[in-house]
Amino acid sequence: MDNNLQSFRDYLQLEKKYSPHTVSAYLNDISFFESFNKNQFDQENIDQANYSQIRAWIVSLVDDNVSNVSVNRKIQSLKAYYKFLLKTKQIEVSPLLKHKALKTPKTLQIPFSEKEMVGVLDQMQNPVGFEATRDKLIIDLFYTAGIRRTELIHLKVANVNVSNNTIKVLGKRNKERILPLLPIVSRQLIMYFDERAHLENVTDMDFFFLTKKGLKLNDSFVYRLINTYFSTVSEKVKKSPHVLRHTFATHLLNNGADLNSVKELLGHSSLASTQIYTHSSLSELKKVYEEAHPRNQK
Repeated sequence: MDNNLQSFRDYLQLEKKYSPHTVSAYLNDISFFESFNKNQFDQENIDQANYSQIRAWIVSLVDDNVSNVSVNRKIQSLKAYYKFLLKTKQIEVSPLLKHKALKTPKTLQIPFSEKEMVGVLDQMQNPVGFEATRDKLIIDLFYTAGIRRTELIHLKVANVNVSNNTIKVLGKRNKERILPLLPIVSRQLIMYFDERAHLENVTDMDFFFLTKKGLKLNDSFVYRLINTYFSTVSEKVKKSPHVLRHTFATHLLNNGADLNSVKELLGHSSLASTQIYTHSSLSELKKVYEEAHPRNQK
């Protein structure tokens, strides 16, 4: 790795405070372009690459059936690198200055209905044993706190405050936020703590959610859990932690929560990120509007 790339890595880690996973993804994307550039143009240093070289890489990725979403992500990594070189005065103009991202299909996340949520939670009433208690709490936390999958997996015991009805989570870019909990969820936390105390040979003691073997949860475990429970009440194609986060935001907006409050709860840096959740609430508003406005009664 040359000096500029090492400095860029440090910049992402220390100044931007990106997670190790994100930093690795950026560097991998840049490394792929380095290899392409060396093979196609016999150029070792990508700092002086021009847009025609980058365009050739884009074409090769598309020819290899890489999705437009993935291509855009790779180019975004490259754009961040050249922006860093501009900032540190290593280059005068970014070769991606006038680049336009490839078009991608807009995918609409369809939230679970309130009826589907009630259906799942009713099934899980009065859980018995460690796993049933844990599973119910996981689903309730996704639905009532709107946390991300990684935030749930990495939730620490020290950051669960039962007496204050709050949890502290570590979100994107290592931003911490404190989330309020409903009393019913706090009671479930206490039940889970009691069950968790009986686990033997706990390896990952610091982490709040564990498997029955005392290990920290992983991504696939959480996906399977959500899919298993929601498959009994929903025919939606996608059943995931993110759909539950989407459901949390949509149901809050449908029931009168303001956009700024939902933004803070979700841990978004801008309202634009939160506005993707408003489509369902707008549908609900339209329904209420059409039923209530006197001009529609004639």
